[in-house]
Order: sequence, then C-alpha cells, then structure tokens
Amino acid sequence: MYLIIDIGNTRIKTALFKKDKIIDLIRFQMDEFQSMIPIISKKYNVEYALISSVGKLSKKNKALLNKLFSCEELDHKSLIPFNNTYKSPKTLGDDRIALAAAAVTKFPEKNVLVIDAGTCITYDFVTEQKDYLGGAIAPGIQSRYKSLHDYTASLPLLDKCIPKAFVGTSTNESIHSGVVNGICREIDGVINQYKESYQKLTVVLTGGDAEFLSGQLKSSIFVRPFFLLEGLNTILKYNIK
Repeated sequence: MYLIIDIGNTRIKTALFKKDKIIDLIRFQMDEFQSMIPIISKKYNVEYALISSVGKLSKKNKALLNKLFSCEELDHKSLIPFNNTYKSPKTLGDDRIALAAAAVTKFPEKNVLVIDAGTCITYDFVTEQKDYLGGAIAPGIQSRYKSLHDYTASLPLLDKCIPKAFVGTSTNESIHSGVVNGICREIDGVINQYKESYQKLTVVLTGGDAEFLSGQLKSSIFVRPFFLLEGLNTILKYNIK
C-alpha cells in the first residue's frame, strides 16, 4: 500500500493508494501527527510514502515516518515523468509538479491544461511530448471575495454563491456576479487562448472549488477532484522503481 502525505500549514491530508486506486482519505491536524501516522501505517500495511509539504515538518515527525516505512520527500530534485522546462524549477510548487505528473500519466500523448481552483487558481500546461511549459497563477474565489472586503470601506465579506443573474440588483448580488462570473469568464478565456495554439486540448479542472465552478463554465472539461493526489502517487511510484 502507498501513502501520500499532503502537508498544509495546520492540516494534513493523507491518501492511501493500492496501485492507482484511492482506498481511503484521512485528514487530521498537525498536532495529531504522532498518533495518527502509526495507526494508518499499521491498518493499511504501508510500504512506501511520499511527503508533499507546504507547511514545515519537524525532525521528530520525519524520524517517525522513516522508522515506519520507506519515505520520499517531493522537491525539485525528485524524479518526475515529464520534462520540466520551467525557467525557475526550484520555485515550482509541489502541487504544480504533481498536477503535471498526473496530466502526462492520465492523459498520455495529449496537450493538457490543468486548472486547480483553490486559494489560488493555477493553470499548468503539458504538451503531448511531455514538456511542462508553465502556466499562470491568479487569485481564487475566496481570495477575491476577501480582497473586496479588505480593500474597501463598505463591502461585506460574503461566502461564495452562484449568481442568480448576470446583472446584480443589490450589492451582494453584484459582488457574487463580479467574482463568480468574472472567474468563469477568465477561465473560459484562458482555455480559448490555449486552444488557439493547441487545437487538440484536454482540460482538467480540480481543486476545492472545481465542483462549484464546473457547471458555470462554457468549455468542455474533465472534473477530477483528486487529480493532485493522483499525481503525487504517480511521482511516488516513479521514485521507487
């Protein structure tokens, strides 16, 4: 069994894979690390693990992982199944590396644009020759709602909501229209730009806001909620061959 450990600043997401299939997803807080990891390891008989880290992992927690099973840590030196042509590879985030890895393995010999809609919206493009070219980074939905509230004197902080109409007839409706319709038109526009250069384009939408946005987009897309985890599992298998 393979274990993927995706470490955020305070929360940890783990995924158990049997070959390419997700068996279980387990989330917990950073302060539960020492108690949860041994339980997961024993229950699923974990052989290999991969750490993808945004937050810092203490020496104590790293020592625990290395004691329980063979563990890899993703960084710019890890073996990857694509050609990284990014001009600053050391600054390329683990999430974007994983999404590119998922793109080339789940959609082989395709031009793939992966859109990850979370705190940020990232666009990552891989050619049919497995060349990762880069992409773009933009503010996500909650970031846009929050910026309207933080940088104005009177606009409220709202939770995301699908607009009732394109024309907002109140302040709240106008904010929803501006944020959600703006993001959807932005995503459709980026997709169309790529299609001008790459007619045979596969588009994958993933991330926390993927389901919310998918029904609002005009473009044809694949919605894959666990695409990042699938990419991390691909990298793990690539590094233990």
